[in-house]
Amino acid sequence: MRRLWITLTYLVFAILLIAPLVKIFTGAWKDGIDGFIDALTRPQSLHALMMTGIIVVIVTLINTLFGVMLALYLVRAQWLGPKLKRLLNSIVDLPFAVSPVIGGLMIVLILGPNTVIGSLFEDAGVKIVYALPGMILATLFVTFPIMVREVMPVLQEIGAQQEEAASTLGAYSWYTFWKVTWPSIRWGVIYGVVLTVARSLGEFGAVLVVSGNIMNKTQTATTLVYQDVENFNVVAANGIALVLAAFSVGLLLLMEWAKKRKEVH
Repeated sequence: MRRLWITLTYLVFAILLIAPLVKIFTGAWKDGIDGFIDALTRPQSLHALMMTGIIVVIVTLINTLFGVMLALYLVRAQWLGPKLKRLLNSIVDLPFAVSPVIGGLMIVLILGPNTVIGSLFEDAGVKIVYALPGMILATLFVTFPIMVREVMPVLQEIGAQQEEAASTLGAYSWYTFWKVTWPSIRWGVIYGVVLTVARSLGEFGAVLVVSGNIMNKTQTATTLVYQDVENFNVVAANGIALVLAAFSVGLLLLMEWAKKRKEVH
């Protein structure tokens, strides 16, 4: 019976993960290396990959900074009452409970060009929805809980004794963070960064709603794959998908390396 379950596990793993990756790889090279290169060097592909890179970098930086700060507040801040902490925890988990499409729709309804707030921004020359800022906001909405949920358990595990001792000895808060807190949470932050990058790369629903999927203006790699499939340009879609898959595999290898480094230390 045990061998049967192990065999079934490997079978499901092969069907759900390995087989699609093999299909994407073979599909990307269906027209040879020239077809693969053409798929990646099209103007829309270069623009979509550039937009994806910009979004990933900005979202990861913002999530790292504010995610770590919020995790510290939720675990360490004594001035936050238990009820307020529970409320903040619920808000942090909201993107896990809400569909990304709904998150994108919320941004459109609040900051769209026909709304009061959106009109104020557009009058000031800043376009939110159907532009890069809206795409960044949509990706932030989806990925924000990741860093918080990676760092909070580490902070709870290490406790606050060393930080309190440093404070008692007269260390400033920033010095305490860099010399005491950061060495203990840095691997949790690395995990959060890797997962945030991977999630930002693969985000589709919220970005599709907010961006409008305008070619050479507001397309990301994932929305371009969607458009290529809709237009029956399967080879090009597989080429872009292969690049995203390769990057994701690289991130997973980085995660494993980080875990081994953590175990060594």
